[in-house]
Amino acid sequence: MDPVFGLVPGTCRICCGKRTMITFKETGLAPEILEAITEMGFISPTPIQEKTIPALLETKNDLVALAQTGTGKTAAFGLPVLQLIDTKTKDIQSLVLCPTRELALQIVKDVENFSKYKKGFRVVAVYGGASITGQIRELRDGAHMVVGTPGRVLDLIRRKVLKLGSIKWLVLDEADEMLNMGFKDDLDTILAETPQQRQTLLFSATMPKEIERIANNYMHEPERISIGKRNESAENVKHIYYMVHAKDKYEVLKRIADINPNIYGIVFCRTRMETKEVADKLMQDGYNADALHGDLSQAQRDYVMARFRSAHLQILVATDVAARGLDVNDLTHVINFNLPDDLEVYVHRSGRTGRAGKSGVSISIIHMRESGKIRDLERMTSKKFERKMVPGGKEICEKQLFNLISKVENVEVNNEQIDQYLPDIYKKLEWLSREELIKQFVSVEFNRFLTYYEKAADLNVYEKEQHQRKDRGENNRRDRDGERRSRENIKFSRFHITVGQKDNINPGSLIALINKTVKVRNIEIGKIDIMRKFSFFDADSRFEKNILSSFNGAVLDGEPIQVNISKPDTHANKEKYFEKGKRNEAGRGERKGKRRK
Repeated sequence: MDPVFGLVPGTCRICCGKRTMITFKETGLAPEILEAITEMGFISPTPIQEKTIPALLETKNDLVALAQTGTGKTAAFGLPVLQLIDTKTKDIQSLVLCPTRELALQIVKDVENFSKYKKGFRVVAVYGGASITGQIRELRDGAHMVVGTPGRVLDLIRRKVLKLGSIKWLVLDEADEMLNMGFKDDLDTILAETPQQRQTLLFSATMPKEIERIANNYMHEPERISIGKRNESAENVKHIYYMVHAKDKYEVLKRIADINPNIYGIVFCRTRMETKEVADKLMQDGYNADALHGDLSQAQRDYVMARFRSAHLQILVATDVAARGLDVNDLTHVINFNLPDDLEVYVHRSGRTGRAGKSGVSISIIHMRESGKIRDLERMTSKKFERKMVPGGKEICEKQLFNLISKVENVEVNNEQIDQYLPDIYKKLEWLSREELIKQFVSVEFNRFLTYYEKAADLNVYEKEQHQRKDRGENNRRDRDGERRSRENIKFSRFHITVGQKDNINPGSLIALINKTVKVRNIEIGKIDIMRKFSFFDADSRFEKNILSSFNGAVLDGEPIQVNISKPDTHANKEKYFEKGKRNEAGRGERKGKRRK
């Protein structure tokens, strides 16, 4: 099974209402390309490939194709474009734009496999986070296809190294994600640089307004292909959720890992800070886990991804953006430590498991206020989400015990090496009976689970508790009114702190940082203003000294944090300045976009 093609030879499926079973030979591909993909062991195309390949080989019409991640889009555009490229010239004839370095490298690897028997063909990857000098040298040596991220492609265009005058095929792969990552202006600039007569191929999982705008402004009466219903999740993915108190989410995550000893999955978090904290805790608690987020250097990122792809890492904790381009076929689980704000992102996450005909599980750890989101997801995906109870200690211990026994039963024994030690081993253990020996052996691995879960608490939220919470709603509202009246009598101090948007700080995470650092939970926090490089917050003046002393020497992600009192005489000017800065920043964001190379 292969992520590019997805179907084994002879696979049947329902397509356009009719039962079909075709081979790549029937799509019109040339013999040298068929030979390469046949060697890779695949005969039957996926639905997106079946519809796209003949359309691109037979017409020069622009194309908008909607399909989820993992449906074989690389082959859908790569095979026909590869066949049509003229290798007699060294001109760049095809440009493929994609959101991340990892996806660019994956596309290049696939295209190189497809072109094994196409003599003279050359493809080059260009992306940020690597030396531009080497990429310039490769381009000057000649390339027929360039695959790159928008930021680096635009940089090379401005240096007059990447020349687009001969482009015949422009491919926008995962176009919605490029827009989500802030590449709108870059895409507009690149599209404007390409010839009018090109064939534009746009592949996307969703169709937001900006994608429609690109189709309307830069494409000529494009054909539209859609595979599956919008936001439809894979049939072989099971969706379940656990409802717990927010404070117990990490403990629940550990229990999910323990009840699934052979887990190989991704845990999705909302922010880089949360990703790092969850991964660090898992590693400290002895789990085979690591983090993938935007603060890692490219070398660190490559190291983590290589370990995960090779299954030397069981659990990867990641943000949505960091996980783009990570194409792994055998994931057993996707775990939503937090549900995404945009529920369409849930479909992308869950689509990372259950690929290539295998089954998978998408798990969400939610608190009581998020039950409405589960109902929204059920409507959006047309799937039933099963609520499960958080496993208890006895259940986990049984699962771990029998997993250990299965490992022992199936382990490969190296007789040549072990036989020489057996006489001494028999002598040392001869005082134990068969039953006692098994008990001793099992206890070596199993005692830690028995000890840890001996008095494990029930972490589930029950319906009675939910109803009680609902009944308390009116009282809570009255309590909040009282709290607001009390706050009017509190005197606040204004603080300046050297963290901001660049540190992925929002009002919620800033409050969490204050609570974690000061370790006083009843501090009243007032107005919060988040700037790009720093922030302001109001806090109860009675805790002024606590806050200043607690932050003395504090760090965030290895960088020191400074907190000072914001002086009244400069406060008003700074407020006015920063409000203006916010507007300017928003304007710059519109003009330049957020480049992530």
